Amino acid sequence: MSPLDGKVAIVTGGARGIGRAICTAMADAGATVVVADLNASDAAQTAKDIKGMALSMDVTDFDAIARSVDQVEAELGGIDILVNNAGIFNMASIDKVTPQDYRRQYDVNVGGTIFACQAVVPAMKRRGGGSIINFSSQAGRRGEPNITLYCSTKAAVISVTQCLALELAGDNIRVNAIAPGVIDTPMWDVVDAQFADYENKPKGQKKREVGEAVPLGRMGDPRDVADPCVFLASDAARFVTGTQLVVGGGGRRK
Repeated sequence: MSPLDGKVAIVTGGARGIGRAICTAMADAGATVVVADLNASDAAQTAKDIKGMALSMDVTDFDAIARSVDQVEAELGGIDILVNNAGIFNMASIDKVTPQDYRRQYDVNVGGTIFACQAVVPAMKRRGGGSIINFSSQAGRRGEPNITLYCSTKAAVISVTQCLALELAGDNIRVNAIAPGVIDTPMWDVVDAQFADYENKPKGQKKREVGEAVPLGRMGDPRDVADPCVFLASDAARFVTGTQLVVGGGGRRK
């Protein structure tokens, strides 16, 4: 048997990058995967590729999250796994932080995580348990200049994970976090461009520097994150909850 045979998984932000790799890995491991993403066309393509289900989802629309989860449970018979991968990044020095950017990053990165968890918990209880995997970041474990909002949202995700792991343990619902390091995805091209503006570097230089600074000698590949995600979702991690798994090639040398 494959490790996720018979399981139903929802992956937010599942259409591209790390999310797509997670959807593919979970489907390969036997799960029926729901690709939930704001980009409906990309979600549909990913779902087609893995023979899963596509779901258009804006994680800042908390009522819509609940409706979507109800739809999945009704159509697929239950929910066993939730991966809260949807997230956004924006740089700003403290003098340029705006209330609008604050609300947007917290609504997506923190609110989307909390309310997706809230929505799936009743369905998981009806299944006798489940696994929730929240996405923090290496940036949630250490401060970085000019990224106050992003770093603090990802630190909040770690706290949410620890709290819910304790709250839901009696219901056999495990809650863990993954904290990726630098992973080579389309999002990192956006990050690189913002660093280029703030650090006055040519585009591509920051991305090259962070890869060289990883002790294992390279940026991560999305599959490097997806495989540990399958582990945390599986029965192999049946006694693992409330933890954060750092997937960063050893962190950074500097």
